[in-house]
Formats: sequence, structure tokens, C-alpha cells
Amino acid sequence: MKAYRGRIAPTPTGLLHLGHAQTFWIAQHRARQAGGKLVYRTEDLDPQRCKAEFADAAQDDLKWLGIEWDEGPDRGGPFAPYIQSQRFDRYRSILGQLKSAGLAYPCRCSRKDVREAASAPHEKGDEPLYPGTCRPPLGQAAAFDIESAPRVNWRFRVPDGESVAFEDGRFGSQSFLAGYDFGDFILWRHDDVPSYQLAVVTDDHDMGITEVVRGEDLLKCTARQLLIYRALGLEAPAFYHCPLVTDPDGQRLAKRHNSLSLQAMRNAGATAKSLRAKVSELVESG
Repeated sequence: MKAYRGRIAPTPTGLLHLGHAQTFWIAQHRARQAGGKLVYRTEDLDPQRCKAEFADAAQDDLKWLGIEWDEGPDRGGPFAPYIQSQRFDRYRSILGQLKSAGLAYPCRCSRKDVREAASAPHEKGDEPLYPGTCRPPLGQAAAFDIESAPRVNWRFRVPDGESVAFEDGRFGSQSFLAGYDFGDFILWRHDDVPSYQLAVVTDDHDMGITEVVRGEDLLKCTARQLLIYRALGLEAPAFYHCPLVTDPDGQRLAKRHNSLSLQAMRNAGATAKSLRAKVSELVESG
């Protein structure tokens, strides 16, 4: 068996909250329980929304909470860099492999185009199913001139009608139907930013991650990512999705809940010990 390698991967678009603390605490626990390593990775793909001050605050808050990692931006390691904005060349090479395999195709549809054209309903917060407007027949080139198109995204061609199944460490057997639960998804945006799906598959493989611990809102993303792993001929890690933490109204926590951020609670006098107890309580109740 491979030595256990887990990871925590904050996105610096705001301050971390209790939900992040729960997920990262579980990730640390599972790594230590297995006698393995924990990797810290900064997922700062979007240059418009990600800020250096949030990246710094995330490390500071997690260290204060008592979470420790073995590799990361501040510690280095054998798989550096551990910052996604410094790994774009690697992502481009992976996109090139998917293009060569005929599994990535150019799309000039905007979000509005997809939203208006999609006939199937979609869950709140999830992207509508792509209707295949720009999808060329398998083995054929794009139906438009890529060079002259004002905006081009690159999409992954999903195997319509195929069930993508996996066993989750927390929620058990999961299955999603390609072309129904999700459609052809974006791999690379028109503003030259790789997608989350492409980047995390690349990074988790390159960094030798054996188990991905993250929130249950990303269960469907796992199905998408498993298709990318298969397309590249890579072994996928195990997955463990954590229950989401909600606010008093039952809504999942988001970075806009500033009053529930770790930093705000610290400033209000909360101690690391009291927050660790709160996180442990959330884990047990979940």
C-alpha cells in the first residue's frame, strides 16, 4: 500500500470559517491516524478574486487553531510549488493531452448562452447542463475558426449516459450519470484560467495525494474529476467528503459570513482550545 498523503487546500477569496476548520481538522486527523503526511496547497487560480492577504490569513488562522502540515508554500517539499498560480504551465500541458485525445473541444458559448439554452433544470449553485452547442462530432475539428472567435473556453467531452460511481469514505456509494447530472464541463476559461476540475486532478496526482478530504458540496465534482483521471490514464485517490456546517438559518456557511470567520471569532476573544472543542463537536454531530 502507498503511504498516506492527504491535503488541505484553501482558496484565498475570503477569510476561513468554521466549515473550513472542520474539514481541515478532519483532514489532519485522517493523515495523522494513518501515520502519513499532510500537504498544504494554496488554490489561487482566479486572479480577480484571490488575494494575498487572504492566503496569509488562512495559514495564520490554521496554525493558531493547531493544524500542522508537512509540506506547503511556507515549508517547501518535494512537489513544489504548492501554489496553483505558479503551476499554469503544468496545467497547460495536461490540457494539451486532453486535446490530443479528442476529449477537449473549444466552445464560444457564454454563461448566459448556456443558461438560456439549457433545457434541463439544475441544482441551486450548480452550473446548468451544457446543451452541446459547440460540441463537434467525435474525431472532427471545431465547427468554427478558433483564432477569430472573440472568446473560447475549452470543455471536456463527457461520455453521455455513463454512470460514474465511487465509494466515498463518509457518505458511502455514490453514482452520477454523465450527461444528466452534469454535462460537458469547462477545463480552461476564455480569460486564460484553468478550471478547478483540471487543476486539482493535476495537483493531487503530481503531489501523490492518496485521499482527498473536502466538503460534501463537491461530491458531484468528484465524478467529473474521475473522468479526467481516466482520460489521462492516472490512478485516482480515495475520497472522503465532510458534512457541511450551516448557520442558524440552516444555510451552508460561506465566506460572506464574516461574523463566523475564524479571524472574527479570534478577535472576539475565542481561544484556540474553545474552537477546537467546537470543531470536534461539529465532527461528532455530523
